[in-house]
Amino acid sequence: MTLSVLAHRDELGLRTGRLYIDGQWDAAGGGATWEHRHPATAEVIGEFPRATAADVDAAVAAARRAFEAGTWSRARAGERIRLLHRYAQLLRDHAEELHRIQALDNSVPLSFGGIYATSVGAAADVFDHHAGWVDKVGGQTLPPYQGGDHLAMTFREPLGVVAAILPWNAPFLLYAQKVAPALAAGCSVVLKPSEFATFSVLRMVELLEEAGLPPGVLNVVTGTGEECGEALITHGDVDKVSFTGSRGVGRRIVEASAGTLKRVSLELGGKSPALVFPDAPDVTLAASTVVGAVTMGLSGQACVANTRALVHRDVYDEFLTAAEAMASAITFGDPFDPGVLASPLINERQLERVLGYIDKGKSEGARLVTGGERLDGELAAGNFVSPTIFADVDNSATIAQEEIFGPVLAVVPFDDEDEAVRLANDTEYGLGAGVFSADAQRAFRVSRALRVGTVGINGFQIEPHAPFGGFKQSGLGREGGQSAFEAYTELKTVMMPLSDEMM
Repeated sequence: MTLSVLAHRDELGLRTGRLYIDGQWDAAGGGATWEHRHPATAEVIGEFPRATAADVDAAVAAARRAFEAGTWSRARAGERIRLLHRYAQLLRDHAEELHRIQALDNSVPLSFGGIYATSVGAAADVFDHHAGWVDKVGGQTLPPYQGGDHLAMTFREPLGVVAAILPWNAPFLLYAQKVAPALAAGCSVVLKPSEFATFSVLRMVELLEEAGLPPGVLNVVTGTGEECGEALITHGDVDKVSFTGSRGVGRRIVEASAGTLKRVSLELGGKSPALVFPDAPDVTLAASTVVGAVTMGLSGQACVANTRALVHRDVYDEFLTAAEAMASAITFGDPFDPGVLASPLINERQLERVLGYIDKGKSEGARLVTGGERLDGELAAGNFVSPTIFADVDNSATIAQEEIFGPVLAVVPFDDEDEAVRLANDTEYGLGAGVFSADAQRAFRVSRALRVGTVGINGFQIEPHAPFGGFKQSGLGREGGQSAFEAYTELKTVMMPLSDEMM
């Protein structure tokens, strides 16, 4: 029986997408479209416009007009707060529909869509959280340091027009992490979703329109990075670019920002380690947690997944046995089937890339424990790769150093704590890490020694109020919490004389 998702597409009514500029939904000026194929079946789900540079110009101009008009940028705190909370509730009300659209976009199975980081609930929480900052982040009053009688005051003002560029793997959360703080701060936004996960973003924008956001404050341009994305990051009237994706594109954004000194926030991936010590509370659970993060749901297509397992030799065999058992329990197929636990890779290019890394792991001498092949049969039309575990991996090997973005785990042995920390930090990335130990002092000591942005001890969770981002080449800036809100503001100082004396 051939796998098909067309009945779900027809039920949801997905056929075409449109640009959203200045409060109007329309086609792109050039008339070209992108045909989106489902990663599990290769069936055409729908199409949407490929925005041109002229479309990007129109979107940025609309955002600038809205910002200068002040309908949102100078709106009272209470107005912004009420709208953002209203929108968060609309997201929750439409969660089931949105999860189904996501399953058509990127094939994240419904069984996993309700898990926090890939859920609509996470996005709603991010909007609620940032709504709470609107009336709480202010400036300072400073006493005179020298000169006459005066007062120095600081204010936080919205930064301006923001270009927000999204990846495809977690459209709900990553949309919210960019749009929520930008809107809370009073900015206007031009949003570019990934061409591989556009429909779920368009539906969220429709709900934002329903919540009452003024026209022009948020605009959406769809299409490819080469056309639409490039026009957006090089636009002279964009004040800030916020991007999640590959290092290569991140470097291009930094280059493009130099001409106008755009503000930049970048989250550029990782090669996150899990450090499993012999006193881990439950080695089997640690193995299941690590393998689950690399195989379930997104099939390892998550920047913060622990794709390197650094395991103490005393529990090495126990970890591998449990890891192999967990990998064998992963199921694939129709994302609407509640028994399916993992997705295919997003497209054929990524499929070939992952299979190439698996071949590289074999050729460099790592021991293949399980997996490593493309799935066939009724899944042959999709981009499915079986959960893959390599053991006895040298930490300098390609599969231990480069971000694969697929269901591939490299297991590296270590002998003591110092070696574990050294191996963990021996990478160009620094996004996340996991530490598995029952010794609280060790867990805290190791966490502080790791050069990463987020550490989970005996587990891992993304929280809307906790800053998230990376050290080293994992990016610039943070998303989540007060630091994210402040990243969409500029700090202004005003000097106020209190007498006729010169300051």
